[in-house]
Amino acid sequence: MENSYNTKQGELILNLIKAEEGKHFTADEIITLLANEGKKVGKATVYRHLDKLIRAGEVRKYIVEEGTSACYEYVGHNHDCKSHYHLKCSSCGELLHVQCEFLDEVSSHILGHHGFSIKPEKTVLYGLCKTCREAENV
Repeated sequence: MENSYNTKQGELILNLIKAEEGKHFTADEIITLLANEGKKVGKATVYRHLDKLIRAGEVRKYIVEEGTSACYEYVGHNHDCKSHYHLKCSSCGELLHVQCEFLDEVSSHILGHHGFSIKPEKTVLYGLCKTCREAENV
């Protein structure tokens, strides 16, 4: 890791997202979570450190839909991370990773029968998460 990461604020950001590997965070969520711990970090600083982590391959950036904030996920040096799909709750906005053999089969079918290659890391399926679905049925 570059020496530029060894700033106190950079370490705070990295430690926060690293502690919850596999979870997606917006820059605003990172700022809020750090502030809740009594650690104030400015928005420009968060974006600057996230950009450094992206370039280093430790963080992946997702833009799920135009007009919404980008999400960032700690991936460490796991370069196989891109092979999963995403589920986005239309109600609460939660973004979930899904590694699913059935979706891989669908992707293979589409390639074999339609000549179209799906990029799992860019694929988002929209619907309702379990919590929101249960809340609607109450």
